[in-house]
Amino acid sequence: MLMLLKMFSYICLQIVRNLKKLTNLMEKIDKLDKQIMEIISSNARIPFKDVASECGVSRAAIHQRVQRLIDLNVIVGSGYHVNPKSLGYTTCTYVGICLEKGSMYKRVVDELRNIPEIVECHYTTGPYSMLVKLYARDNEQLMDLLNNKIQGIQGVDSTETLISLDQSIKKEVPISFD
Repeated sequence: MLMLLKMFSYICLQIVRNLKKLTNLMEKIDKLDKQIMEIISSNARIPFKDVASECGVSRAAIHQRVQRLIDLNVIVGSGYHVNPKSLGYTTCTYVGICLEKGSMYKRVVDELRNIPEIVECHYTTGPYSMLVKLYARDNEQLMDLLNNKIQGIQGVDSTETLISLDQSIKKEVPISFD
C-alpha cells in the first residue's frame, strides 16, 4: 500500500510539472504560430514563401517562427510516412503489457527499443502498465514477437494482444485559433 501511495504521489508530481511546462509553452504560441502550424501540418511540403503569402508576413518571419516552434519542441517532426503494408507488414497490433512492478518500466522500455517492429510505446493507467503498437508481417511473426521477444523481457508479467482490423481515423490534434 505504501509503495502504491509513493507511486501515485510521484505520478501526481510529474503531472503538475508537465502542466506548468505546458502553460508556459502555450503562452509563447500566438495566433500566427497556430496559423503556420495549421498550414504546414496539412502539407509539410508547402514552400515557406507560400506560407508567408497566406499569413501575410515575410518568408524570413516564417523561417524564424518555424525554427522557434521546433526549438520549443512544439513541432516535433516533418517528412514522409511510409505505408507499412507496402513493406509487407500486414498485421497492426496493440499489445497491453503488465509489468511485475511499475519500477521496471524504464528497463523494459530499453529492451522494447531493440525490437524494430515496435513503433510506439506508452506508459498507461488502467489494466496494463504499458501499451505498445507494433507491425508484423503475418501472424507467425507476431507470435514470435510476443512469445520470444516481448514476453521474454525480464519484468514483463503478461501481455494481451489486440489486432487492428482497419485504421479508420488518423489525424493530428486540432490547432485552435482562440
